[in-house]
Amino acid sequence: MSTDLRIGPTCVIPGHELTVTSTHSSGPGGQNVNKVATKIELRFDLPACESLTGAQKARLRALAGNRFDADGQLIITSQVTRNRLRNLVDAREKLADLIREALVPPKPRFATKPTKSSQRHRVADKRALGEKKKTRGSRPADE
Repeated sequence: MSTDLRIGPTCVIPGHELTVTSTHSSGPGGQNVNKVATKIELRFDLPACESLTGAQKARLRALAGNRFDADGQLIITSQVTRNRLRNLVDAREKLADLIREALVPPKPRFATKPTKSSQRHRVADKRALGEKKKTRGSRPADE
């Protein structure tokens, strides 16, 4: 398996920006879980990454949420299977999917005007609510 992570036809994350560690996995697994380190922790050094632009890094940071450590490294974990290699493939795929999503720039928003009918409905609703509130008035003072 190549250490570089191919995201798309033009984007490749070099292997030196990725760090892989394996630890004991939690959950069921019998005695094997105490002996074999199958959980994969994949760290991506985002600040040092030269493959992504500043805007792409910002989108990735927003998409990843709280998966960053204090140094700004993105941490992806996988313990889906009891096999270290399959968990590594899964973690790399999770990271690739996240980066692919960050590569797509958001669609620009354009200001639009409300339609005439929506304006009429809004004013009619306001008028009806005002009429309803008028009928709630306080009791006459002579009672």
